[in-house]
Amino acid sequence: MSGEEPKRVVLKLGTGVISLDVGRLNEQRIDQLCQKVAKWKREGYEPLLVSSGAVGLGMGLLGFDQRPADMATLQACAAVGQSQLIEIWQRAFSQHGLKIAQVLLTREDLRSRERHLGVRATLDKLLSHGVVPIINENDTVSNEEIKFGDNDVLSALVASLVKAERLVILTTVMGLIDFEGSGNLVSVVENITPSIEAMAGGTRSVTAVGGMISKIEAAKVACHSGCGVFIIDGRNPENLDCLLAGQNPGTFFVPATDDLKSRKRWLAFFQKPQGMLIVDAGAREAVLSQGGSLLAKGIIDLQELFDRGAMVYISGPDGNAFARGICQFSSSEVRELMGMDNTIVQKKFPSVGKGEIVHRDSLVLLH
Repeated sequence: MSGEEPKRVVLKLGTGVISLDVGRLNEQRIDQLCQKVAKWKREGYEPLLVSSGAVGLGMGLLGFDQRPADMATLQACAAVGQSQLIEIWQRAFSQHGLKIAQVLLTREDLRSRERHLGVRATLDKLLSHGVVPIINENDTVSNEEIKFGDNDVLSALVASLVKAERLVILTTVMGLIDFEGSGNLVSVVENITPSIEAMAGGTRSVTAVGGMISKIEAAKVACHSGCGVFIIDGRNPENLDCLLAGQNPGTFFVPATDDLKSRKRWLAFFQKPQGMLIVDAGAREAVLSQGGSLLAKGIIDLQELFDRGAMVYISGPDGNAFARGICQFSSSEVRELMGMDNTIVQKKFPSVGKGEIVHRDSLVLLH
């Protein structure tokens, strides 16, 4: 790939892939995976790793055999285990002459536009120096409000953030299995339909969270960002060689063809909506098909309280969200304005642009 722009790939490693049991990592497999990652780098790729395992390591060191239910104990396990986790990765990659960097994130780091851009700039700089970022959720400080929920979702957001070509989720199954039908591996998913989602199930691991359900959610985010997603069996590191050779050893989720621009990615995935605006059929059509902003006259109801500048969902009369965007008015102001003609809105609030409730530049479609 000499002379070509490096292709970025995010590799997400689940707890079950790199662990032997609670408190013990499979260092032999980690060494094998590092060997494969080094091969990808030699082929011109820029790999980023999203690694689970810190909480499981900490559980073992603190004497837990079941995942703690309370946040403080989980945070303590993460604090104890994270240093060990990064040390193991450092030792494994150093055998291949590669440098690593530890990057710990919370959702708040990506929700704020300024911090979002800062994280992206840091990752860009690390990759330009040939460093392999090892990314994990900062479980030591995360709480329910700022958690990603699991590393599958985090890996998809990272893939979107760095504009990765591929997200590879390494797990303990061979891919998405059609248990409701043939019982066979689903090799290619072109669209994530309700029937595809019905094939997913949760996890029974005492150290992990998520399962196939969270991987489908991650695939939605990444594919919508123009990033293809593979789910493969990470217990066989040779599967990474298969991918490098252009083969599909698991399930491939086809990316959307209309790649989202940077700001639209941020609007679509990194901000947490605080409310919902419910609009009539005409307003829904104007936003979906005519490329319009959301005006007050099309709003028929709203849910939750929010301030000016909040991210909100936009739904049709059926309550199904079809877009999200930054609202230029507070919920109380929207309640006062909904149904009004735009000329009246502009007279009441002359300082707010042209009176759009959600401007088109601050809006992204979800479907």
